[in-house]
Amino acid sequence: MKIVIFFILLITSSFSQDFGINGKIEHFSLPDQFNKIHTINGDIKTIVVSFEKDTGKMVNEFLASKAPDFLQKHHAAFIANISGMPSIITKLFALPKMQDYKHTILLIYDENDKRFLQKDELSTVYKIENGVIKNIEFVEDKKGLEKIF
Repeated sequence: MKIVIFFILLITSSFSQDFGINGKIEHFSLPDQFNKIHTINGDIKTIVVSFEKDTGKMVNEFLASKAPDFLQKHHAAFIANISGMPSIITKLFALPKMQDYKHTILLIYDENDKRFLQKDELSTVYKIENGVIKNIEFVEDKKGLEKIF
């Protein structure tokens, strides 16, 4: 029983630690809009995270205006936290719409995953060097994203 409790605490604590400046981003995996698993590793230099419908829409519009391999060329990842979305809405509407995009959208379904910093109505952008977070910015529009890239 103690072993089970230990593993539960270990898993919970790994999701509860947020990524802050000078924090190290260890390898982690998330599914994309096609349920294919992708692993974030030391090759990633930029992570963009959205938490709300409007910020996700803004990032998707920005990425849709770029070449399909824009994220790969920039060693970047886009993550949408959709944990607050009702599962029926996700399955019937959100995922089919996301599957129309040519870029990859990594998805967070777990509402307990609090590792990414969040501000209302803003997307969070992490700049990473050798797996270490060097800068965190909060952007509100496509111009902000253009400056990042």
